[in-house]
Amino acid sequence: MQQVIVVGGGLGGLSAAHTVLEHGINVLVIDKNSFFGGNSTKATSGINGALTKSQRALKIEDSPEVFQEDCMRGGASRLDLVRVLCEESAPAVDWIVDSFGVDLSLVSCLGGYFNPRTHRGKERFPGMTITYGLMERLEQIAEDTPERARVMMKTTVKKLLTDKDGNVCGVEGVTKDGKTFQEYGPVVIGTDGFGADFAADSLLSKRRPDLLHLPTTNGDHCTGDGLKMGMSIGAECVDLEWVQVHPTALVHPDEPDAKVKFLAAEVLRDVGSVLLDIEGNRFCNELGRRDYVTGMMWENKGVVQGNCAGFFL
Repeated sequence: MQQVIVVGGGLGGLSAAHTVLEHGINVLVIDKNSFFGGNSTKATSGINGALTKSQRALKIEDSPEVFQEDCMRGGASRLDLVRVLCEESAPAVDWIVDSFGVDLSLVSCLGGYFNPRTHRGKERFPGMTITYGLMERLEQIAEDTPERARVMMKTTVKKLLTDKDGNVCGVEGVTKDGKTFQEYGPVVIGTDGFGADFAADSLLSKRRPDLLHLPTTNGDHCTGDGLKMGMSIGAECVDLEWVQVHPTALVHPDEPDAKVKFLAAEVLRDVGSVLLDIEGNRFCNELGRRDYVTGMMWENKGVVQGNCAGFFL
C-alpha cells in the first residue's frame, strides 16, 4: 500500500499523520529533532474552540458565528479563512478529546473575545498535553503495526523529489547516522516557521529584516526548512511578511540577551499579572491583542535597560 510522507512532528504534522491513518493509508513521519512536538509543546494558554463538548458541559453559550465576529473585529478581515477556522474549531477540539483521551475540560476567557473558549487541561501545559496524546498514540501504532506507521527521528529532509512532470513524488534526506535516503509517496509539509533563523540569507532577513534584532520564542529548529524546499521547486508562498511578535517571554537572569526565550503566555495575564515599564507604570490593557500590546511596548521603547526593553510582568 502506498504511504504518505509527513515532514515535521509538531501538532500539525501529528494531526496530518493520524488523519492519514484514519483513512486507512500508511504513514511515514520524519522529524529532524530527537523528540516530537515542535513549537506546539510551547502552547501554554490553550486551544480555542466554539460550541465544543467541554463548553456545553459547562453551560457556556458560544457559537462559530460569535467566534467569527470576534475574529473579524480584531483581525485583518480575511473572512474566508476566519470562517473555516471558526466553523472547524469545535470539531477539531472534540477530535483531540474523543480520539486521544486528552483532557481539555477547563475553559477560560483570554484576550480578544468575550465568551470563554480557550481550552486546556488540569495538569501539564495544554500544548504539551495535546501533542503528547497524539505522539504516544502514533508511537504505539508504529510499535504494534510497523507496516502502518513508521517514524524517523533526528532525520533531516533536504529536498522534495519530483517526477518527469514536476509533481512531488517523495523526499530525500539524511538520517541521524549521516546516511542519505529517499522515500516515495505523497508529501505533507508540516514543518515549523522561520522565526529562529537569524542568518544573513534567512527568510526572516529577506522578509522582515526589521525584526532580526529581536529574540524569539520559537524553538531553534524553526529555520524555514519546509518553506525553502517548496520554494526551491517553484512553490509560491504568501504572507511571509506577517511575522507575529509575541509581547512577553521569560528572561533568564544569566542569559538576558539570549536570542531564544521561553514563552510567557497570555494566561499569566489572564490570572492577574500586569505589565509595567521600568518606572513601574502600567502602559496597556494586558489582555489586548498581541499586536496591540507589542505596539504599546514600541511606544515605550525609549526606556531601556541594557540591551533589553524595560518591561516587567
